[in-house]
Amino acid sequence: MSKPMPRKPAKATTALKPPRKSILPWIGFSLLLILIDQITKLWVQSRLDLGAVVEVTSFFNLVYVLNPGAAFSFLADQAGWQKHFLSAVAVIASIVILFMMRSSSHRKFAMFCLACILGGAIGNLIDRVAHGAVIDFLDFYVGNYHWPAFNVADIAITMGAIGLIIDELFFNKEHKAAKPEKSQ
Repeated sequence: MSKPMPRKPAKATTALKPPRKSILPWIGFSLLLILIDQITKLWVQSRLDLGAVVEVTSFFNLVYVLNPGAAFSFLADQAGWQKHFLSAVAVIASIVILFMMRSSSHRKFAMFCLACILGGAIGNLIDRVAHGAVIDFLDFYVGNYHWPAFNVADIAITMGAIGLIIDELFFNKEHKAAKPEKSQ
């Protein structure tokens, strides 16, 4: 009789990986952001005429504008091709974010940030498909200097992007563990 082959011990690297958690609660959070974004845009559409400006304070207006471009009206003056390009970018970004969520499911802050970006990207994608442009309605200004109008989806994307930078710089232990230490 031959001796049974000894089993190889599990690799140490697999034992160090945190268990994978479900991304479904974070997808639910993204859906909530999409819902809030779309409800606020429907409210603006039902209350204001396109191009309307309602002064709320000395530094804030509610407006109803359609932005065919990207952030800060980038590409807004183009002939219309940008709708398809920016829609494709949103779809690709959403798919990439879903894969990132699967690999980061153990990092709560990163998941929050990714869920914000996902919800915002899909919220604005819905506008591009339905209206050919994104509905913006929040207008902050000082004197005659106006920040470009934006919406709830834009807030979610911005918060998520800033949060991911903060997470990477200060909280991502995996990233810090991968950096070689400087020798003296």
